[in-house]
Amino acid sequence: MSKTNIMDTITRFNATDEEAISSTLAHGEVACFSVRSPAKDTPNEDALAVISVDEDTTVLVVADGLGGMPAGEQASQTVVECLIESLQDKNISIREAILNGIDNANHEIMFGKTGSGTTVSIAELAGNKLRTYHAGDSLILLMTSHGNIKYQSLSHSPIGYAVICGAINAETAMLHPERNLISNYVGCADMHINVGPIVELAPLDTLVLSSDGLSDNLYENEICEFIRKGPMLEGVNEMITQCRQNMLQPLSDRRPHPDDLTLISFRQHH
Repeated sequence: MSKTNIMDTITRFNATDEEAISSTLAHGEVACFSVRSPAKDTPNEDALAVISVDEDTTVLVVADGLGGMPAGEQASQTVVECLIESLQDKNISIREAILNGIDNANHEIMFGKTGSGTTVSIAELAGNKLRTYHAGDSLILLMTSHGNIKYQSLSHSPIGYAVICGAINAETAMLHPERNLISNYVGCADMHINVGPIVELAPLDTLVLSSDGLSDNLYENEICEFIRKGPMLEGVNEMITQCRQNMLQPLSDRRPHPDDLTLISFRQHH
């Protein structure tokens, strides 16, 4: 746990977690996990943060440094740190602070001239209201206790757009060799942020933000089945175990995709 003079913040950079850990927030429970790919010994390029802005508002962040580009772990850490800094400005709205933080990170990464980049997924939780922000293909998934998907982010990728328009189905997308090509990320000149609608959370609704290490190895309905009910931390750790197993020994309806795996799960109180 690290602290600023205004808010409490949980951060995970270059983490090698054994299992998820949970914390209690004012309006729900949160679980966090981050580990590098089982197929590499280079740094974990993902980062996460749980930022308690005030008594009523929490901001969740998952950033996935782009593999194959230099300094991906620096890019993901930069976007988290820029968001934490921006959210300390109490003279602007949370929405404006989040957008400013992403813009600042985009500028810093671009003009750092390392050639790095990162996706980012953000959830702003204010009481029982959720608003999301994202760039790239990191997943945001909100489900009910019955496993119905209440909200899901659109992957900024050719495959993501093909799925949403009905050109291909989920299984074809999971097996597609170009699944991991993305068209938008923090650190590019034409970066843009999707701002989601305000969604009202019902008791026991569960939210997941993750790097694509999760969504490339488990289908959305499988994610829902793992964590839609029962103790959230237990379900998250079971899901992590299955996801990492699939990375190395995938089933016939998915291709092997070892990757860094980072996630935050949140469940609204009764």
